[in-house]
Amino acid sequence: MPHQDPGERRVVVTGPPRRTRRASGYYRPRTEIDEQTTLGHTYVRSLMRSQLRAALAVFAVLGLLMGPLPLVFAAMPDAHRLQWGILGFCLYAPLVLLALWYVRRAERNERDFVRLVEDR
Repeated sequence: MPHQDPGERRVVVTGPPRRTRRASGYYRPRTEIDEQTTLGHTYVRSLMRSQLRAALAVFAVLGLLMGPLPLVFAAMPDAHRLQWGILGFCLYAPLVLLALWYVRRAERNERDFVRLVEDR
């Protein structure tokens, strides 16, 4: 064993690595989102855009269903029972179906997003 001069002692410092290298071709979307990188921001923006599209579709159908009602009601001013029948029976079922579709679509968007970013 070679003799070292006491003034030239080697000091070994141990600790967690400052930078971790990714294996080539491997990335973790969840990490990208947590670290708020540009790619993570793109993932979240994609989810928000798909949720917004579903909400706008529901809003458009709702507008088409309920928008013409004031004109219909103005055309028959003395038919109060018919107006309540239209509101109570003709609109209730489509509104419930529309709400169910929206909830299923939003959950599917979230499920697809989670599947995209989960670590495997």
